[in-house]
Amino acid sequence: MNFTRYLMPLVAASLSLGAAQAAVAADYPSRPIRLIVPNAAGSSVDTLGRIFANTMTSVAKQQVIVDNRAGAGGLIGMEIGKDANPDGYTLVSASTAAMVIGPHIHKNLPFDPLKDYAFISLFGNTPNILVVNPSIPVKSVKELIEYNKSRDGKANMASAGVGSQSHLAGEMFMQVAKTTALHVPYKGGGPSVAAVVAGESQWTITPAPAVAGLIKGGKLRAVAHSLPKRTALLGDLPAIAETVPGYQYGGWNGLLAPIKTPKPVLAKVRELLVKTTENAEFKVAFEKQMTEVTTNTPEEFRKFLTDEIKSMGPVVKAAGLKAN
Repeated sequence: MNFTRYLMPLVAASLSLGAAQAAVAADYPSRPIRLIVPNAAGSSVDTLGRIFANTMTSVAKQQVIVDNRAGAGGLIGMEIGKDANPDGYTLVSASTAAMVIGPHIHKNLPFDPLKDYAFISLFGNTPNILVVNPSIPVKSVKELIEYNKSRDGKANMASAGVGSQSHLAGEMFMQVAKTTALHVPYKGGGPSVAAVVAGESQWTITPAPAVAGLIKGGKLRAVAHSLPKRTALLGDLPAIAETVPGYQYGGWNGLLAPIKTPKPVLAKVRELLVKTTENAEFKVAFEKQMTEVTTNTPEEFRKFLTDEIKSMGPVVKAAGLKAN
């Protein structure tokens, strides 16, 4: 049997497809890009996503439109992103809640974090900040531990909800520091932070962008941060790990696309991302949000997420969260 006559059309079709994809990529982007943010407007993830979108708009010479798809801890937005047309004109600004915590607390996750997306790069690394209401006598991690003890474990620790980043950051802190407080979940990061400002709750550990302005305005007191050591990004603010060795719990932002997005288009998207993160105004805007600008390769991003999912398992279990 002569296989050549069957093989040649397949080769020709493959070459034709590759040429077509390359041609599309050459003109990319030729129209507005939708950036799905699976979080509510006003959240820290949304704030950083909008800074990224605004800068990428000027770099790409096309409008990058933020599409907030909040709900179910980010699962709704991630599922919409997974099922979007894989043409490079729908991208996803992913973060910790859905991609890292979701797999541990949802039995029937509507997406696979590692298999359903094309990885492009991280673009931000955000510390969590331990903040307290300024009226309480706490100016250090040691004093917070003592304060919790003086309240017989009944001081209120606010979070953005059960299973949220702030919930698990707080639970991890209590486990490692061997201290206790009453976990009070709110409906989102905004309400939880507002509760600490109002004195309804006494402390929380929450993404830096959510509290940067409130700290500068004196409505919250910053006690420490969640990175492993001090950073120029946060001035002389100490790391929680200086008092509680081993504590580390940060957040991140990364760019994804639907899994079947053509490789030439993904390469163009990554090129735009790199140019965006190198923009001087972008760096200043992220610094104001207490967030480090960072990039990595698609392979490094995938490995990073794999490691994050694995390390979160024991924390979720210790927090008593069960898959539903």
